[in-house]
Amino acid sequence: MTKKELYSTVSEYFEKTRPVAESELHYSNPYQLIVAVILSAQCTDKRVNMTTPALFQAYPTVESMAKATPDEVYRLIKSISYPNNKSKHLVGMAQAVVEHFGGTIPDNIDDLQTLPGVGRKTANVVAAVAFGQPTMAVDTHVFRVSNRIGLTNNSKTPLQTELELTKHFPASIVAKAHHWLILHGRYVCTARSPKCNECGLTDVCKYFKTNKKA
Repeated sequence: MTKKELYSTVSEYFEKTRPVAESELHYSNPYQLIVAVILSAQCTDKRVNMTTPALFQAYPTVESMAKATPDEVYRLIKSISYPNNKSKHLVGMAQAVVEHFGGTIPDNIDDLQTLPGVGRKTANVVAAVAFGQPTMAVDTHVFRVSNRIGLTNNSKTPLQTELELTKHFPASIVAKAHHWLILHGRYVCTARSPKCNECGLTDVCKYFKTNKKA
């Protein structure tokens, strides 16, 4: 099977099984999304979604967040992993958006990456989810699933994975494919004991052929 055929097969499978593939973070605008994504680093979406309602009530706009102190934000996110750093990142991000972008969250990964607390993965998520850009954020799920299926050729870094996935997935579905791979990794192709019996991709999956097929 060629690489093109593999990507086509995988896309068709997910279109049938996950026609709606979206972020599980709760947000209503780009500001809320970038806050939620910053908080989600090494933390579950479920925990973030439990935390953000009170945070957004206290700081409903990027301007209000920019006027907060890290200590004030910390008190509202202390149940999140690494709350000290994240509270500083949130305030710094908001201040940078107000100062350099007129209070509007930028819509491209280059500008997004100039913001405190925003690395390439976070920038890709915001660009794709909030603005529909054909960007591929690579987290542990995307990295693992891509290598297991064979979408990537044993890529060693998130950037290598990102570049290969965006090369082979049509631009029109890259943002959706990001969620396909995350959700598949989160619920089926789990890090430990992947549920291959629940997966419809075993016929083309490199991992299954190597490790499971007897």
